[in-house]
Amino acid sequence: MRYLLLLFLVFSSHSLFSQKDSIATAKVKDTSMFRMKKVKQPKQKDSIEITIRDYKIVSYAKDTTYLDTTLTIQKEYKYNYLRRDDFELMPFSNVGQPYNHLGLDLERNTLYPSIGSKARHFNYNEVQDMSYYNVATPMTDLFFKTTFEQGQLLDAMLTFNTSRRFNISLGYKGFRSLGKYSWSQVKSGNFKSTINYVTKNDRYFLRAHWTSQEIEGQENGGISKKELQFESKDPEFKDRSRIDVFFVDAVNKLVGKRYFLEHQYKLFKNETDSVRSKSNYLGIGHTFTYETKNYEFQQEKENQFFGEALVSLISDRANLKTMYNEVNAEFSNRTLGVLTGSVSLYNYNYYFNSIITTDEGVIPNQLKGEEIAVGAKYTKQIGGFMLNGGIAYSVSGELTGNIIDASASYQINEKNKISASLHSSSRMPDFNFLLYQSDYENYNWYNGQNFDKERLSSLQFNLESQVWGNLSAKYTTTDNYTYFKSLANDEQADVDQENAYIKPFQEANSVDYLKVKYFKEFKFGDWALSNTIMYQNVTQDNDVLNLPTFVTRNTLYFSKQVFKKAMFLQTGVTFKYFSSYNMDAYNPLLAEFYTQNREQLGGYPLFDFFINAKVRTARIYLKAEHFNSSFTGNNYYAAPDYPYRDFVIRFGLVWNFFS
Repeated sequence: MRYLLLLFLVFSSHSLFSQKDSIATAKVKDTSMFRMKKVKQPKQKDSIEITIRDYKIVSYAKDTTYLDTTLTIQKEYKYNYLRRDDFELMPFSNVGQPYNHLGLDLERNTLYPSIGSKARHFNYNEVQDMSYYNVATPMTDLFFKTTFEQGQLLDAMLTFNTSRRFNISLGYKGFRSLGKYSWSQVKSGNFKSTINYVTKNDRYFLRAHWTSQEIEGQENGGISKKELQFESKDPEFKDRSRIDVFFVDAVNKLVGKRYFLEHQYKLFKNETDSVRSKSNYLGIGHTFTYETKNYEFQQEKENQFFGEALVSLISDRANLKTMYNEVNAEFSNRTLGVLTGSVSLYNYNYYFNSIITTDEGVIPNQLKGEEIAVGAKYTKQIGGFMLNGGIAYSVSGELTGNIIDASASYQINEKNKISASLHSSSRMPDFNFLLYQSDYENYNWYNGQNFDKERLSSLQFNLESQVWGNLSAKYTTTDNYTYFKSLANDEQADVDQENAYIKPFQEANSVDYLKVKYFKEFKFGDWALSNTIMYQNVTQDNDVLNLPTFVTRNTLYFSKQVFKKAMFLQTGVTFKYFSSYNMDAYNPLLAEFYTQNREQLGGYPLFDFFINAKVRTARIYLKAEHFNSSFTGNNYYAAPDYPYRDFVIRFGLVWNFFS
């Protein structure tokens, strides 16, 4: 009933959508998303015409787009917990739980290891995920979606400015979902604040952000009697909370805080040229990042699921503190392009609270040090060609590594673009592969001396065509691929002891990975068929990297202006399928997936039905997820012992307000 009331308010309260701007007779016009172009506003004495192009979003890489309030099929794909297309991901039963991988990008964009616990990082905003804003008037972005059982998901962001050149944003993503299965509640709180400032003469710019994030999930180890209680379709267990799980007393949590500052001053600048890519200047810049992270796993009493314990009350905690300082110089010339050189200092402290002695030796409690690196970047546009290159190399420290990136693109015409990119990197694995301590005996290891750097090379080609569709092909080869694996034998695995023997490993042989992905949409009047297809092939001596060979998503939908064009309606059906494969298993103690080769999962269809609508700047979403679950068999797993979600109807909206 509360959803019907909300729908009534949305459709009837037109005054809420028609807010007057603080600037005299200013109007906000809705357009699609475009790349940044210089827009000349006509000078008027009495009014200023404001369009959606005056609400700019700047990425970490300094790419600029406009606010997009349209309703497209891509918006439907991004309307989820992560707010991005999850085509290559397989979610667990509850919102906010981990995602298994249907496809991978193995490239690393930083020189240094992370804390690990990657399964808890899907909703964690890294430095590269932050956006900055440049808006004409205050703007609010409101995202709401229902979850499972008790709880809701709300992501709200407000951006405003004190002057045309000083913009501030405040955002909070709050979430809680009880889940259908016992002890599967997830909750999180992500606060972020950004500043974007440019002086009137464009000589000095500054952008900064502060984040405070906490993601916590109850862990039940999966369902313990899946053949009897889940796959059998016994009506007694239609209420999923009655299905037995392995334990109901474990929680893991990721907490992080970060302070980021980037600023630059242009010493010499051609004042007559305001277009940055064509101007002449020399700029001196500085970047600073300080971040603290800790990952915790707590359990009220030991459980043989993870093996023998050193104490009865389990309380594991890994900590990481990092500080990054970079000084750079950027030279821009109309003829030569933009060249940037940098020197950076990276301090890290990854630690636990005790030193542990085992039969294999002493497990230290700390990895600490500092790294000095140099780097360079180059950008140049020549007609329709865009060239980009970058290199970073550690010259001092225990974690020495390097990254080389190069790319070239060519805009053939308005409808066709081709590009190619090359990546090569060498870096130590994440810290939890090198050192880990736990109250469980088998989860203590130190590999700082016997693990080598992971070496990776990749080559990618892309075609973006409004006529032929979008095609990407990427070939990756990696040495010293690092992964988790269980050493349990068949007898131990049969008695649910697989997680008691998890260890990190490095593959001695090369792993080659080919991924080809194609997207094309066909339109027939008000009807459209959107298709995304992915083919993958992994060549390896040992089965350490397991991925499905084939993944497809096809959406047949109808779009039309209705109610005298007062509403834009979109409705359709989405079909998703991936071939069966040895799907990675999930370890809740580490919050990591590990390689398993005992059980093939997948090969089942997923159907969703949706009805979406747009009224002014509000997009309303209603979806029946996995509506085929009751008649296609209970074999839909997101990981061994972790089912995918049953049929459910969920509702939500995305609403932009302008003041």
